[in-house]
Amino acid sequence: MKTAILAAVALALGAGAALADEKPSAAEMEKITATAKTWGCTGGKGEKESESSGIYEYEDATCADGKKYDLKMDKDFKVISITAD
Repeated sequence: MKTAILAAVALALGAGAALADEKPSAAEMEKITATAKTWGCTGGKGEKESESSGIYEYEDATCADGKKYDLKMDKDFKVISITAD
């Protein structure tokens, strides 16, 4: 029983690592930062979701109001959500 539980935990941890976000290419990062800038946001960290969803993230961006936000963009770099960090 313990072996089965440990195997399940190890499998779950391995699967989580496989779904980790990726670093966007330089060209993708230019588009991410350009889109964020149009929303008055700068200084964030870009990520690309690795599960083929085509979602980009710009995390911990400081926006015009001085607060930090996370921006999510679709595959065409259009903002689909902005959440307070």
